[in-house]
Amino acid sequence: MPLRVLTEKFSGRVRRSALRILMENVLCSMSTIAAGKRAHINTTYFCYSDDLELYFLSDPGSTHCENLAVNPSMAIAISRSTQRWGGSDRGLQLFGVCREANKREAAQAERLYRKRFRLYAKWMAGTSEREKPLARDLRTYRFYRFVPRKVKILDEAEFGGGVLVTASLTRR
Repeated sequence: MPLRVLTEKFSGRVRRSALRILMENVLCSMSTIAAGKRAHINTTYFCYSDDLELYFLSDPGSTHCENLAVNPSMAIAISRSTQRWGGSDRGLQLFGVCREANKREAAQAERLYRKRFRLYAKWMAGTSEREKPLARDLRTYRFYRFVPRKVKILDEAEFGGGVLVTASLTRR
């Protein structure tokens, strides 16, 4: 079956499909641009807002965060690894910019992350001897905010087999 690409507005069923894929997945692969314009990829846990902003927690000294400090361009891919070839597949690609979250954004990210990852919230409370060092280590990390400008959605149950939907996001 040949791949068909449809360009749609980011609203209605396109938006619902993207949010459903985000809800169903907790890990993403993100690509940044390293020195010499070389690609770098990393996998991380993420949370997201209803406005399709993605947040992740990371060490500011990591390669991907150092790359973002120089060039905020980033792409993210999200899909379940348990899908079978020939099935009704679902995945999301996002293209945009990412920067370390400012104080207000980090507070939003913290709320969303705690809600999505209960174990993170438990560790950050640090009540047991095992949790205290985990919380101390996690406090050295920073939240990063990814703002997509374009999405590509493969949701064969929603849009049909071999259909890739692209949409641009306009921001307020």
